Amino acid sequence: MNAANSGGLHSTVLDALGTRIVSGQLPAGHVLTLDSVDAEYAVSRSVSREAVRVLQSMGLVVARRRVGVTVQPREHWQVFDPRVIRWRLAGDGRTEQLLSLSELRSGFEPVAAGLAAERATPEQCGVLSGAVMEMVAHRRSGDLEAYLVADTVFHRTLLEASGNEMLRALGDVVAEVLAGRTHHHLMPATPRADAVALHERVANAIRTGDAADARAAMIEIIEEAAAAVRDPS
Repeated sequence: MNAANSGGLHSTVLDALGTRIVSGQLPAGHVLTLDSVDAEYAVSRSVSREAVRVLQSMGLVVARRRVGVTVQPREHWQVFDPRVIRWRLAGDGRTEQLLSLSELRSGFEPVAAGLAAERATPEQCGVLSGAVMEMVAHRRSGDLEAYLVADTVFHRTLLEASGNEMLRALGDVVAEVLAGRTHHHLMPATPRADAVALHERVANAIRTGDAADARAAMIEIIEEAAAAVRDPS
């Protein structure tokens, strides 16, 4: 087995086991063995071992000699890990998970927007404005994947422009939220014009150094997104 095939199989097994664990199909306390993983997914021991190692790093399982691989309760999970978020959004509780993440975003993205109004570079301001222009264009064309790319660039850049490394590190969390809404059909078929206008308002507030308005507009963006999750029609 070459390295490329091994890496692909590892990702497949990791995604399959992770999805089954966070969905509850493999409940807390369930015990797996490497032998059972090898057999079920027809992979080598090295692939199974690596998948279990990653799951253990996320807190989803714990491996013990002569016991096996035990699924852990939710309170042990690394819930900020982007892969855990993605797997949870693939399950039946995705709406609740997205609303929970919206509550999290309301605690840090307005703060990041206010800081960005004080610290953003001209280059970052340009990227934010460019992302808004892309969102406008892709909203009109109906290309939701391209809209998602532009929206993700906007939010990642905003977090980076805050100048705070802890806020910047949450970029993957926000990216998974945005991707989850799109890929699980929890966005309107045509993104709302007022949502795009709010992004433009944030970009303008950051460019002009209006921290209060940047924070206020970002709160409205998050509230609009939560409302769209509840009623994506």
